[in-house]
Amino acid sequence: MKDYANRNRSRKKNITRKKTVFRSKKNDGPLISKNIIFGIIILAITLGAISFLYFDTDVASIKTRENSNVVKIDFPTSLIENSILIETDSKENFLSCEYFVQIGVYGNKKYAYEAKDILSEIEFITINEIYSNSKPGKILHSVITGPYRNRSAANNIKEKITNRGFDPQLRTLCKKN
Repeated sequence: MKDYANRNRSRKKNITRKKTVFRSKKNDGPLISKNIIFGIIILAITLGAISFLYFDTDVASIKTRENSNVVKIDFPTSLIENSILIETDSKENFLSCEYFVQIGVYGNKKYAYEAKDILSEIEFITINEIYSNSKPGKILHSVITGPYRNRSAANNIKEKITNRGFDPQLRTLCKKN
């Protein structure tokens, strides 16, 4: 039997080995072989030659054309000749217009009331129920302020509403006197 306690440590060499954490079992050869690349090049040249012969392509005849960025707008003179002048005898034919500012149109009534509450300092705000043009039968809630006698007053209110974060639109309603 062998005595393991009296080992001779001088025979053992202290060798440090480099450990590799990740090791690939595949070779580090090229992914696509040279034969495949050569075959693809030959195929491309063959197809190019066949297309030139089959389609009878003449590369020399393709030329660039000159760009001319000139825009010419002619005013039709027939509009000047055929103009119509309308004369009125009385002031009854004039239209009276009222101006409204549409704050927004909402599908949910809750959002219409929230917009009205945010703009509480603006007078004449009403919420109207309207029907959608794109989806017949669907009720929308339009938040409108007005009427205002002139466009200037409506534009002033529109500017105040825009400053509060909305995207209002000016609406005009004209009636005969």
